[in-house]
Amino acid sequence: MSDLGQDSGLWMTRAFGAFAGSAVSLVYLLPKSRREAASRLVTGFTCGLLFGAPVGLWIEAQLGIRDILSGHETILTGSAAASLTAWWGLGVLMRAAERGSRRQ
Repeated sequence: MSDLGQDSGLWMTRAFGAFAGSAVSLVYLLPKSRREAASRLVTGFTCGLLFGAPVGLWIEAQLGIRDILSGHETILTGSAAASLTAWWGLGVLMRAAERGSRRQ
């Protein structure tokens, strides 16, 4: 798994996982504006691309399924999880900051 950077199929898998994580996260926390949606989409997609492999390997280790998943499945799972977490986390932070600015 150390030579994941050069395979175009793995990059497509990362992109698909990152997009899927961003799309699924809409169910959890809907954006209030187009600007919020765009910023969360870019953040989620970027985090899914960058952190897909490490998150996938961490999930495999935590669940004990290292022998079951292929490299593509590991990347897909990790990208979706990283994207979902980033999108959702950014939404929560933006709303908390908005509430804090209203109180002042």
